Amino acid sequence: MNTTEILSAIDAEIGKLMQARSILSDYSVPVAIRRGPGRPKKIASAPQRAATVPHVKAVKRGMSAEGKARIAAAQKKRWAVAKKLAKTAI
Repeated sequence: MNTTEILSAIDAEIGKLMQARSILSDYSVPVAIRRGPGRPKKIASAPQRAATVPHVKAVKRGMSAEGKARIAAAQKKRWAVAKKLAKTAI
């Protein structure tokens, strides 16, 4: 057997298997074998969730003035310790 005969036999077998799969799965369109790079395309029969669920805007969380002051004080304390360690290391 040469290469072209082998390839044609493989293609014929693939065609038979795709027909059997479409019959068993009740698909009218055979399934694509090769997939390209990137995100898969949307299926037209998929339900649209965006149309049924209303859009709710997320609420941003804020920080109180006391919270900011506590964080600033803690950071200044860390800097003071680091500065003291740097002076003693020299």
